[in-house]
Amino acid sequence: MQFIKKFIGTKAFYLSVIVLLVPMVIQQGITQFVNLLDNVMVGRLGTEPMSGVAIVNQIIFIFNLTIFGGMSGASIFGAQYYGKGDLEGLRHTLRFRLIFAFAIGVLGILALIFFGESFFMLFLNGEANTPEETAATLAHAQNYMRIMLWGLLPFAVSNCFASVLKDTGETFIPMVASVISIAVNLVLNYLLIFGSFGFPKMGVAGAALATVIARYIEMGYLIMETLRHKKKFPFVQGAFRSLRVPLPLVRRIVITGTPLMLNESLWSMGISMISACYATRGLAAVAASNINSTAFNLFSMLLMSMGNAVAIMCGQQLGANDIEGAKDTVRKLTAFGVAMNVVMGLLLISSSGVIPMIYNTEENVRQLAAQMLIISGAFLPLGALTNCSYFAIRSGGRTFITFLFDCAYTWVVCLPVAFLLSRFTTLSLPWLFLLVQCVDSGLKAVISVIMLKSGIWAKNVVNA
Repeated sequence: MQFIKKFIGTKAFYLSVIVLLVPMVIQQGITQFVNLLDNVMVGRLGTEPMSGVAIVNQIIFIFNLTIFGGMSGASIFGAQYYGKGDLEGLRHTLRFRLIFAFAIGVLGILALIFFGESFFMLFLNGEANTPEETAATLAHAQNYMRIMLWGLLPFAVSNCFASVLKDTGETFIPMVASVISIAVNLVLNYLLIFGSFGFPKMGVAGAALATVIARYIEMGYLIMETLRHKKKFPFVQGAFRSLRVPLPLVRRIVITGTPLMLNESLWSMGISMISACYATRGLAAVAASNINSTAFNLFSMLLMSMGNAVAIMCGQQLGANDIEGAKDTVRKLTAFGVAMNVVMGLLLISSSGVIPMIYNTEENVRQLAAQMLIISGAFLPLGALTNCSYFAIRSGGRTFITFLFDCAYTWVVCLPVAFLLSRFTTLSLPWLFLLVQCVDSGLKAVISVIMLKSGIWAKNVVNA
């Protein structure tokens, strides 16, 4: 009975969770399903185009996570300011986000222009690759990247508005913006990749152009809806009369948020380096890893949404100085998240033989992808545990701990294991992937439980 009381909430609790969670799950689910369809459409062009796009997306992944990390620092304060009822504080966090987004957007564009090709080659040094395969994949990657550059800034600005709306508990508008964006992306992909209905047949360049157009539409919708509902979002009134942010608040956001930004940036770089280790097994490994990660992202929609729910609910309770309530919420949400992802993991495993068959690629790529999907499904519940823990620790402003927990762990433990196994053994890709997952999700889950039980993360930062 005590266990049930500790880890299982009331009907009212789960109703409040579902109201918050459903729009995010729908957004994540539709986004990742369309990403899967997009990926399949590019995959219909062949292994080299699919691998070229996958390599560029590894770099875009680093940029996206850097933006997410920067938004996260401001969101810690935004959620707690909203919980406190301080609208002026929330306005300042929005301004900070916009300045940060523009700066990182420009830096991201310059980095891709000057260092993109060097990064591509990290994934094309597999001994099994022929010179022709390497040259073809590199050409597709370059074509895709040149157009994707134009989508970095609108993506960053969209995240500013989506994150500040989520700080207030508003998840519906970001969901609608995402649905509109991915619908546009899906339709334009079909028209521009294959040249349907008289449109030019652009291949991977068409996929990039479709994404860029969709991102501008998403940005426009978010800005328009936020400004249109000034009564619902009173913080937006006067928010853009200046870009001034009080220096003491900037200092606090930077001190709190820099470990988060570095964590997301360096963690994503570490994940990309691990992917490069898998790529030593040849272009087939790059293609199989791409199929696995795309399908995994679809089946992990609950995992990501639960993390956001933890951050929002826990952040608001901490801002209202309800420390014990925040701890109780995290326990119940984590238990709920793990249970839901047991189901999602089983669904992923049962689909592992079907998903690779929809790609126009070689049989050995399909077999490798199916084996990786089974492994990913098995570790999904542990991933839910670590993800909820990460967002709980982050919501209390304990960003240095999240840095050690996420980024440092990846670079000090996971990446060395992947590097040593890929360079000094002849293990096949599935075995390599399995051992890295054991070290990553398995061991980290134990650390997550210890940190959650300690309660050191539960802290009010806006009254500090």
